[in-house]
Amino acid sequence: MSFLRRLPSDVRKSLAIEPGERVLTFAGADGGYVVATTLALFLSDGTRVPYETIDRASWDDDGLRVVTADGERRHERVGEPRLLPETLRERVNSTIVVNKRVVLPRGGVRLVARRRPGGEVLGWTLVFDDGLDPDDPGLRAQAEQALEGVRRSMGV
Repeated sequence: MSFLRRLPSDVRKSLAIEPGERVLTFAGADGGYVVATTLALFLSDGTRVPYETIDRASWDDDGLRVVTADGERRHERVGEPRLLPETLRERVNSTIVVNKRVVLPRGGVRLVARRRPGGEVLGWTLVFDDGLDPDDPGLRAQAEQALEGVRRSMGV
């Protein structure tokens, strides 16, 4: 049964796994394997994507699409996803402490507080609506002001 197949040992050894980190599930992809561990998603080229840096992940007939908080987009053609979609959703969602959208004069921004799995340190990410320039100093100042208000009101 293919569901019980194990991750090949050479693939497991090639992953930059931290002490105590465990493989949860994996799926075959063009060029290798996509692997979900307790702390990160490993793409088929070996790239480690910590869950707290993933803004969005979606699945379709063509495979997995991942967008990181810094806007990087990755696509993996995955044959049989196995438990990867559920595992990825659960792991990414578990890193989110606050996810609040704030309307700005020219659009909006999502204020997202995250923590590393098992960690306590919060990191905040500002995710601007498509079409807004995150490097615009005025827009950035408005978003930072909104962030301060959210942090005060939520005590984080």
